[in-house]
Amino acid sequence: MNRAQLIEAIQIAERLREIEKTNAIRNYFPDSGPLRRELYPKQLEHFQSGLTKRERLFLCGNRVGKSLAGAYEVTCHLTGLYPKWWTGRRFNNPVRVWAAGDTSKTVRDIVQRILMGEPGQYGTGMIPKDKIVRTLARTGLGDAVDVVHIKHVSGNVSQLTFKSYDQRRESFQGTEQDVIWLDEESPMDIYVECLLRTMTNEGIMILTFTPLQGLSNVVLSFLSEGSIEHPIESNSKGVVTASWDDVPHLSEEAKEQMLLSMPPYQRDARSKGIPQLGSGAIYPIPESEIVVDDFVLPKWWPRAYGLDVGWNFTAAVFVCKNPDTGVMYVYNTYKVGGERASVHAANIRGVDGRIPGAIDPASRGRGQTDGQQLFQMYRDLGLDIAPADNAVESGIEAVRQLLISGRLKLMKIASAAILAEYRTYRRDESGKVVKENDHNLDALRYWAMMFTVGGKAMRPAEEAPLSREEAAMWGAAEQGKQRGHPMTTAQ
Repeated sequence: MNRAQLIEAIQIAERLREIEKTNAIRNYFPDSGPLRRELYPKQLEHFQSGLTKRERLFLCGNRVGKSLAGAYEVTCHLTGLYPKWWTGRRFNNPVRVWAAGDTSKTVRDIVQRILMGEPGQYGTGMIPKDKIVRTLARTGLGDAVDVVHIKHVSGNVSQLTFKSYDQRRESFQGTEQDVIWLDEESPMDIYVECLLRTMTNEGIMILTFTPLQGLSNVVLSFLSEGSIEHPIESNSKGVVTASWDDVPHLSEEAKEQMLLSMPPYQRDARSKGIPQLGSGAIYPIPESEIVVDDFVLPKWWPRAYGLDVGWNFTAAVFVCKNPDTGVMYVYNTYKVGGERASVHAANIRGVDGRIPGAIDPASRGRGQTDGQQLFQMYRDLGLDIAPADNAVESGIEAVRQLLISGRLKLMKIASAAILAEYRTYRRDESGKVVKENDHNLDALRYWAMMFTVGGKAMRPAEEAPLSREEAAMWGAAEQGKQRGHPMTTAQ
């Protein structure tokens, strides 16, 4: 090779490196290599769901690659350069896109950097350099971009606009958008405004975030009961979740180090994408630390229950105690609405016979219609109950200490009903307990105040529990005795 040929070879190599550097999108989800598609099934599932879902939430732990996934899809739509394997939504024409995040600074440092590259090196991000037609700077923030015009395969131009939630809802009003990508969770009013911007033109919304704000209104609009196991069934909504275990680029050592550095109440959210209530949670203990596998309960273990009464719902939570270790287990729950006291009493006795219970002290008040005391009514129906102390904060602290110390656990068989409330049990901005969906937790609080703080003894069942048939017959008979005395909500 002579000198001229050597120089030409060097120039070609440099050009190839430049092309590679300014076509970063080709490095993601290829056929082979460390980022090959088969290693990232959750990202592919998220992309594919766009074919049928207009609103999609990619709910992930930290460092799972949610923002890269959002940037990858947005780039495909902006340029029209879809890979051969793409099975998600496609746009045949240039698109108008909003990419938004928390603040102007975080949008610049995260969303803009992933899409555009570092300042002064635009084209080294996800969007290829040769597709960037021009950029318009944002005023008031150095190195921040406001609008980017991007060449589409059709020969026309797509428009990308960077926005931030600190611009407030009003800045999201106005024009239709084909694609809106919300990286990090937005306030509900901005989410609704963005949804309106995509409704009349069959546009799509892409949400990618770790649920550090807990069970917010945005999260609850996608998840039934706040559970990732129960996404909202809808023709327009889709949810894909991803945890640290769903990606290959995080080593076990890295996972362990990151987990140890996090507050306990954030661990499930940051590692698994499971929404937690964060610092507003009344019980900020990860579910994984309080739920245990089911096992056969020895008959001699002492037991008791807490009972929250009302017309909308009456709930009972049953707890047993290992006398050798002192650890207590929630082993059953009951929650039914719209029934008479006789039916509730039959079902409660059907769980474990006649064991002691702590009832909502409001039951001693008189019903608005029948003039009877619910407390006495339940005693007459065969329940061994006493009114509990309804000191809310003391009861919450008693349960919290039991959970933190490991002295109270939830058996899996009973955990679903408790966790459905546990996940949303929180304080509002003024520090007050939000009284929503908390009947089981109130019952648990009554039990704790009587049988742990109050020191009343739990005991094994004095009789065998009623069978399903016996409970139904007994309940029907007792209900007949009470006919003409409709039960009302205790006040």
